[in-house]
Amino acid sequence: MPAMHDFATWEPLLRILRADGARTPAAPGGHLAGRIGRRGWVRVPGRPRRGRADRAELDAVERVLRALADAEAGDVSFKAEISPTGATALHLLDPGPAVEPGPATVHPGALLLVEGALPEPWRRLPDPTPGAAPSPSADPALLERTLRARVPGARGAAEAEIAAAEKRLGVMLPGELKVLHRVAAAGRRGRGGDDEAAEHAEHLDRAVGCELLPLERMYVAHAPTRPCGWRSAARQVIVTSPGAAVQGLVGSPGWIVFAVGGGGDPIAVDLTPGPGGALGQIVLLDHEQVIGAELLADSLTDLVVNGRREGRRDRRWDRPPPGARTDLARLTNPRAAVDPRLEVLTTGGWQGAPLSLVPVMGLPRLRTLTASPGTLADPLEIARLTALEFLELGPQDWRVLLDAGAVPRGLAAAAIEVHRDQDPLPVVELANEILALRDRPPITRTVLHGDLGPA
Repeated sequence: MPAMHDFATWEPLLRILRADGARTPAAPGGHLAGRIGRRGWVRVPGRPRRGRADRAELDAVERVLRALADAEAGDVSFKAEISPTGATALHLLDPGPAVEPGPATVHPGALLLVEGALPEPWRRLPDPTPGAAPSPSADPALLERTLRARVPGARGAAEAEIAAAEKRLGVMLPGELKVLHRVAAAGRRGRGGDDEAAEHAEHLDRAVGCELLPLERMYVAHAPTRPCGWRSAARQVIVTSPGAAVQGLVGSPGWIVFAVGGGGDPIAVDLTPGPGGALGQIVLLDHEQVIGAELLADSLTDLVVNGRREGRRDRRWDRPPPGARTDLARLTNPRAAVDPRLEVLTTGGWQGAPLSLVPVMGLPRLRTLTASPGTLADPLEIARLTALEFLELGPQDWRVLLDAGAVPRGLAAAAIEVHRDQDPLPVVELANEILALRDRPPITRTVLHGDLGPA
């Protein structure tokens, strides 16, 4: 197969894009662009796609994907400049390790200015709950009797295996969880054709009400186990309200995942409950949420004996306090955004006169600002927002900050807001200027030349 940087690899896909283009790529400013990688591919511009791609398109995409796999490359954006005669310059844009993929676009996603940095909600640790106690329903003896009755002859884990799991996890397993594994350790689900082990695992799952993980696959649901791109994560605001059973967290050193639900969602014993929760309660980490968890049962005994009860949802953690997150497009008076609790400020589709940032200067928790093009009266005011860790602006506002040397030093990540069909090359050049401020790896560009012939 042709290599990733061989024009022949891309030629079939470029022919399809040219035939499907909504405007002539040879016109001034005209181009065809797209992004392709393991997560699929997008094309810009192009007619709305109806139904599934045809065989020729699938083959052309697969040809490129194989070349990317051979080169051990990730997602690659591209721009093709095609003349009326078919002479083509194909620009391949490799985002490198300092850029997250953009959402369904050819443009760069978040620019990672500090290696390994996480948004504030992903750094949040549990609040101490010194008064937390197990639920009255927690009864290890009842749990053991119930399991032995439901799974007679079950094979339990040895104490040495439990101790090894505790050492690996870095936490002492709660008593109910130890009883579960002492009585009936989860099997390996028929590896190597072991039908007996598979049958044992199914019986145990039915007895407990969820799919149990073997001791060696249990893990602690720290925040990195729920990844989220900076662009979305920086806009999140989390809170644990008084009386909440579950703390509003992305992850916790006290969430010990021991099973999965029917949809594959992790189920954990919660050792860091909210003010209204119980030590050792059972929670589910919904894959559609990145903050908080859903209360399933007050204890492991409660889950096994009584099953998962309906109406146990506790979603107070997904309602941030008033003033912590503000979209100015929803306000008639911008000064209403001034609140000491403000963490995330967006200008959205603000239609009024350009806004001044003076009213929000000095707010101690303002860490995220996303300002749409044309909504700020003076972009240089951003330099006085000393707590910012994430900033998203349009290209013109970034140009003002860069030319003045006024990009905030405390930024951990940044983003450029652009229209979907905007030429990606100037955006990449701007992104590389921002990355260079922190000596981060740039987006690299490789240009391939070829001839597609007349359209």
